Amino acid sequence: MDVMSSALVLIAEDEPQIGAILQAYLDREGFRTVRAEDGRVAVDLHRSLRPDIVLLDVRLPVMDGYEVLGAIRRQSGTPVIMVSALGEDLDKLQGLRLGADDYVVKPFNPQEVVARVKAVLRRSKGPIDAGTLRVGPISVDVTSHIAWVTSSSGRIVLDLTLTEFRVLSHMMCAPTRAFTRAELIDACTPESDALERTIDTHVSNLRRKLGAAGADGYPESIRGIGYRLSALR
Repeated sequence: MDVMSSALVLIAEDEPQIGAILQAYLDREGFRTVRAEDGRVAVDLHRSLRPDIVLLDVRLPVMDGYEVLGAIRRQSGTPVIMVSALGEDLDKLQGLRLGADDYVVKPFNPQEVVARVKAVLRRSKGPIDAGTLRVGPISVDVTSHIAWVTSSSGRIVLDLTLTEFRVLSHMMCAPTRAFTRAELIDACTPESDALERTIDTHVSNLRRKLGAAGADGYPESIRGIGYRLSALR
C-alpha cells in the first residue's frame, strides 16, 4: 500500500451519487474518507477531523465551495482540489486565487481524481530537497515543510498553500534565475493541466504573503519571461 494511501480525504459533494463514486474509488485505494453534503458541514468536519486533503465541489448548499475554501485557508494550508462542472478559465482562476491546489472539471474519470489526490499528497509530503534554504529574509525548511520570514520583529511563519510552498521552494534553489511560467508549472504542479497564467495567481498570492511578513518585492516579475525570486541583493 502506498505510504499516503491511508490519508483522510474529506469529500464535500452535494450529489450523493457522485460522492458515493468518489468515496468508493478512494476507499478501494486504501484512503480513509468522510463526506459532507453542504458547505457548513464541510467546514465543521475540516475543523474537527483535520483531513489530509479536501475534494471540494463549487456548487454546495448553505456555503458554496469558494466560501468553504476561504474558511479552510483561514484555518490551515490543507491541500484542496476543487471538483466542479464549472470549467471556464475564470472559475479555475478564482479557485486558484483563493488557494486551491488543483481543479478537476465534471464529468470526470474517478480514477483521474484518485490520481490527482495522490499527486497532490505526494507534493505535500515529499520535499524538493533536504535542508534549509535561505534567500535574504526568507527561509524554507523543505524537510519540515515550513517557510518563514526573519525581520526586526522576529520570525514570522508563512501560511502557504501547497502550490505556493512548492513555487517558493523551487525558486529558492536558484534565486537569481528567471523561470518561465511553463517551467514553474512543470516543476510545481506536474500532474495538473493548469494554464500558464494560473501560475500568475499563485505567485501573486505568494508575493502578497511575503510582503505582509516583511519580505517585499519577492518574487520579481520578468517581462516576457516569467519570474525570478530575487536579483542579487
